[in-house]
Amino acid sequence: MSTGTLSTSQPTRYTIEVIREEARQLVEKGIISRKQPIYTLCQYIPAREWVCVECELEQCDYLLRDRIGDLLSHQSWEND
Repeated sequence: MSTGTLSTSQPTRYTIEVIREEARQLVEKGIISRKQPIYTLCQYIPAREWVCVECELEQCDYLLRDRIGDLLSHQSWEND
């Protein structure tokens, strides 16, 4: 009989920083474009967590039709 435990990892807390990082990684990999609407991210975030993402975006004054580039425009550049 196995006494293994179920995964105790907590679901990701989708803060605006986490959402930006997810988007940045997808753009850098060439999977999505900065010109696509933010709602494109819903294809890459688990459906059960998308509502949390939408709420966070709304609280930060982003619309789902805004461009991913708008979301990433707040990044700072080290080699300017």
